[in-house]
Amino acid sequence: MDPAKFLSKEEQQQIIRAIQEAEKETSGEIRLHIESRCKDDPLERAKAIFQKLKMHQTALRNGVIVYLAADDRKFAIWGDKGINEKVPENFWEDVKEAMAELFKQNRFAEGLEKGISMIGDKLKEYFPYQSDDVNELSDDISFGD
Repeated sequence: MDPAKFLSKEEQQQIIRAIQEAEKETSGEIRLHIESRCKDDPLERAKAIFQKLKMHQTALRNGVIVYLAADDRKFAIWGDKGINEKVPENFWEDVKEAMAELFKQNRFAEGLEKGISMIGDKLKEYFPYQSDDVNELSDDISFGD
């Protein structure tokens, strides 16, 4: 399947709005990457995509990627060093579980939105918006293998 067709255009816009809303009150950055297949561990793949998208270059190391392999029904969340050091130990697993509940009902856009919102809340808590903050990374969904 073409990963760009996994979500409808409307759902893609819904996700982009969720990212923009989540980032509104934080210096943190959130990206969603969708590809068809994941031959390896999805967390390792998320880390590789994180590097490829240069997400490790944010000033406060507070970028988070949500990675989804659509055909394989695998996903992972990876947070950079800055946010990883702040969130509670089970936070990423809690976000994944909340998303998985909706994914099991084939409500992928809602699941992604839920996860992005939870991530945004934590980013706001630990990296509140400052008047000189700039959007360091694109809010668009990235696609590809």
